[in-house]
Amino acid sequence: MYYFRSRIYGPNLIDVPVKPYMQLLFEEVLNPFYVFQVFSIILWSIDDYYVYAICIFILSIISISISLYETRKVSLCVILHNMARLVTNLCVFSVEECVNSLELVPGDCLIIPQEGLLLPCDAALLAGECLVNESMLTGESLPVLKTPLLAGERKFSSESERRHTLFCGTQLIQAKGGGLRGDCAIAVVTSTGFFTAKGNLVSSILYPQPINFRFYRDAAIFLIILAGAAVIGTIYSIVVLFRAKVTVAQLVIRSLDIVTIVVPPALPAALTAGTIYAQNRLKRHGVFCISPPRINVFGKVSLCCFDKTGTLTEEGLDVWGVMEGGPTGFSELVPEPRLLLPGPMLSGLACCHTVTLLRGQTLGEPLELKMVESTGWSISEAVAIVQRFPFSSALQRMSVVTVACEGRSAFAFIKGSPEMVVSLCRAETVPEHFSSKLHSFSSEGLRVLALGYKPLDSSTDFRTIKREEVEKDMQFLGLLMMKNLVKPESANVINTLRLAHLRSVMATGESCLSFVYTITKLHSAVTLTSVIKLQALTCLCLILSSIPGRISLNDGFDYHLAIEGKSFASLCEHFPEYLPKVLMRATVFARMLPDQKTQLVKEFQKLNYRVSMCGDGANDCGALQAADVGVSLSEAEASVASTFTSKTENISCVPLLIREGRCSLVTSFSVFRYMALYSLIQFCSVLILYTMHTTLGDWQFLFFDLPLVTLLVFVMGKGGPSNELHPCRPPASLLSLPVLASIFLHTCMIFLGQLGALLITTSQDWSATHLHLMDFNNNIKLHPLYYFRYIPLNSTVFGKENLPNMENFSVFGLSGFQYIIIAVVVTKGYPHKKPLYYNGKLAKMSRIII
Repeated sequence: MYYFRSRIYGPNLIDVPVKPYMQLLFEEVLNPFYVFQVFSIILWSIDDYYVYAICIFILSIISISISLYETRKVSLCVILHNMARLVTNLCVFSVEECVNSLELVPGDCLIIPQEGLLLPCDAALLAGECLVNESMLTGESLPVLKTPLLAGERKFSSESERRHTLFCGTQLIQAKGGGLRGDCAIAVVTSTGFFTAKGNLVSSILYPQPINFRFYRDAAIFLIILAGAAVIGTIYSIVVLFRAKVTVAQLVIRSLDIVTIVVPPALPAALTAGTIYAQNRLKRHGVFCISPPRINVFGKVSLCCFDKTGTLTEEGLDVWGVMEGGPTGFSELVPEPRLLLPGPMLSGLACCHTVTLLRGQTLGEPLELKMVESTGWSISEAVAIVQRFPFSSALQRMSVVTVACEGRSAFAFIKGSPEMVVSLCRAETVPEHFSSKLHSFSSEGLRVLALGYKPLDSSTDFRTIKREEVEKDMQFLGLLMMKNLVKPESANVINTLRLAHLRSVMATGESCLSFVYTITKLHSAVTLTSVIKLQALTCLCLILSSIPGRISLNDGFDYHLAIEGKSFASLCEHFPEYLPKVLMRATVFARMLPDQKTQLVKEFQKLNYRVSMCGDGANDCGALQAADVGVSLSEAEASVASTFTSKTENISCVPLLIREGRCSLVTSFSVFRYMALYSLIQFCSVLILYTMHTTLGDWQFLFFDLPLVTLLVFVMGKGGPSNELHPCRPPASLLSLPVLASIFLHTCMIFLGQLGALLITTSQDWSATHLHLMDFNNNIKLHPLYYFRYIPLNSTVFGKENLPNMENFSVFGLSGFQYIIIAVVVTKGYPHKKPLYYNGKLAKMSRIII
């Protein structure tokens, strides 16, 4: 049986192959850019352009070497190979001996030792408890407690059973409660290799969502247009060369040379100039990017989606107060739970949690640590917890079964969202004014939890008791209120985005009213009365019927929609035709599950929004990957699934990224237009000189392509982003009428300018001029200066044989100024880049060349 399973699943290994240098070299040389370079070098060598060909060859070798070194040095495959490869020995229950992790297959039972281990597979916990550090997957630095999988006939799913699933690559810190002596845990392997959660993460990084960006599509189309111009130029050059009666070999070489002029081979490298400068500036601000082309995408973002806890608000929570409740109503607010009289409420706060003790230190979620600390109890003083049913986002609750030290009494405690806990409590135990109290606390931005309990028969076998049996017919105990403060930077950032006409939405797993309160703190113009909470589906449909068919962000409405996860799911399933209307107006998405956040991002993208998602890494990985650009505020390994990672743990990086994205996109536009016009300038020069039976010299080509144009391109991108976000976004289409018309008009002016310079030169009737010079005896002599005399070309020869000549010099001199002038003209500044005079290097470069 094991043999067949091993043949089906293969070795348990996430193996990311690292390409050797020779393979990288082969692939780099086969890059279309270098293939075109090789073609050009061969052509120039045949045409005796040895100096130019040798220079380009040397530069290509240097470029390939640097590219290979940098590719291997910062290769994502190398990083992932070191991160993903994990081989260790584990003890398998069936053979009770250590086996290599490569041999594990689904169905194997593992014995997890008390001291824990680094898990090489996904496994479902069958017996015992495990304290696990899942920061590699979720970004959460705090350990979580995993409990055994409950018995049942349902189909196992690692997503719905996360509290019972041990994931590959996570560090198991401690195991207990399983085995014969209770000093280990038992788990069954469910997935291996790339089918594990870590394998899926690695796959998503290796094969990310493709960049569907119009700028890159239009750039490819524009190159085809330039190729068409090259064909026209080639046909014209063939006609001219044929009339000049050149040899067939010269005709072919000269015609192909036109192609190397019109289609700039350095265009792909030049387009990266803006993103390279932007990436370096972002690094200085503590923002790191794993996909530089996405920087340009950030320049077109129109909607920013934010998580709440840890992103907009502080990570931790502080206990604000507790209020006991019963059939007679609520008691007075007690600011500190430790002031409560001994009873079920105090016991529930001290026991209903997953906090554990490891080497004398309490570990657990921040909320639960604060809750236990506020009771004044210590973990060692608590009653024995014999069964835990951990918190689930889908169930919105957790529960525990406790037994007193002497075993005489047993109680079940439940803690969770107030609405869920009340639904599981007997109606007569719930205070009459429960809803109004909950609304009041939530409206103040407090995180509200409800607690309940019930006594149990101490003779019950609690190891096999079902969750449904424990969590029914509970008695309501009261409410626990916790305060989550908004980060000081959040309000300013949201206001900056609003002034820039960028829409902001928030998605969280917390209650709607609590999140709405946060919105009022972030949006000074929003009040609680201007927010409509969509919960009931019937209420939802009534409101939808009153919303116009088309809604814009500036439609003048004086309300905002707040939607809870269940309503969002119902809307997607039953009323998809109304979904665009709601999404165009909704600001708050509360009680959202991780999958719903991902779906929300995709639905916004269907409405032609460019979506950025900002989260702290925990439960946001799916949405971060689905968004056009994702920003993680966590430095854990899970952040590699996000395009951008910020060391600053607040959202101040979002406006910075948008400004840098817009600056980079504008720079890419400028560089593309310049490279196109640079090719067209040289194209016009060569065609005009071909007509005059001459051409540009080897050193002239070299001067234009290397010292002049290359340096100009790279200093063009030095201008930094504007200090403010402007309401308008930069264009993303290269094929728009303004861009094409601009290039066409510039080309016409370039051609007419060069043609005018040539005609002025040839129309001069220059005779020999004389220069008055003094000899050593101070006698004046007349010296003829024939360099300023126009000498017509020899029409019987063609090309370089006619060099030097005045036609060549006139076109060469004017075109040199055209390169510099065009660089200044297309380098656009305001409103997304700093003005041109801030780019000192471009101004200095232009002065030196002139």
